[in-house]
Amino acid sequence: MLLAADVGNTNVVFALFEGREIKARWRIATDPRRTGDEYAVWLLRLLELQGHAREDIDRIIIGSVVPRSIHNLTVLAQKYFGIDPLIAGQDAAEWGIAIDVDDPRTLGADRALNTIAAHAKYEGDLIVIDFGTATTIDAVDFTGAYKGGIIAPGINLSLDALVGNTAKLPRIAIRKPDDENVIGRNTEDQMLIGVFWGYVALIEGLVDRMRGQIGRPAKVVATGGLALLFDEITDLFDEVDSDLTLDGLAMLAERAST
Repeated sequence: MLLAADVGNTNVVFALFEGREIKARWRIATDPRRTGDEYAVWLLRLLELQGHAREDIDRIIIGSVVPRSIHNLTVLAQKYFGIDPLIAGQDAAEWGIAIDVDDPRTLGADRALNTIAAHAKYEGDLIVIDFGTATTIDAVDFTGAYKGGIIAPGINLSLDALVGNTAKLPRIAIRKPDDENVIGRNTEDQMLIGVFWGYVALIEGLVDRMRGQIGRPAKVVATGGLALLFDEITDLFDEVDSDLTLDGLAMLAERAST
């Protein structure tokens, strides 16, 4: 079985694959200081609770946008599983896609993995939106080449900035508003309207501009933690694929082993 680790700025998601099927997944807050031993105490117990043994795992792949985390996850793989892990984007696990931007080395692992998986799963030109700590909107052409994209603050990051830089605004939870009213009658409603509907306008406006620049029909694929929330109130998405980045890791590991 394959153990895949998707390291984002906020969380690390571990997924256990049998072929292309995810059999289990676990999430832990990202902390570059967390040691391989600390990961092991947590992960080995979770494997056991779901009926898996460490011996079931014969391959490990790590995809990370937090470079400092790679060393400790490599220690986890080598010390507790006896496996030299694949590092997404390096050596045998090179991306294997055209990266048509000014400096291909700056492309984040999550965006490269999304490109690989989206092209494998969906036809034609694609626009991939990933709702993470930052929201990224990426153009993938019909050949599978990464053509560039957009980086915007994630909605929770925007809310943190709003609350953290004002004296009286309260902390609120991100949720779908009760209705489509955009004239709030109290501070909390006004904040939710501004953050939520403002974010909907942002992604709809940017995708519309990107489609115009691509000049061909482009399917919109959404992923990340808040994709399902926004899917409730916009018809922008053609597909919502919550496992896109993990699927990209599985595909890359499969390619590296052949």
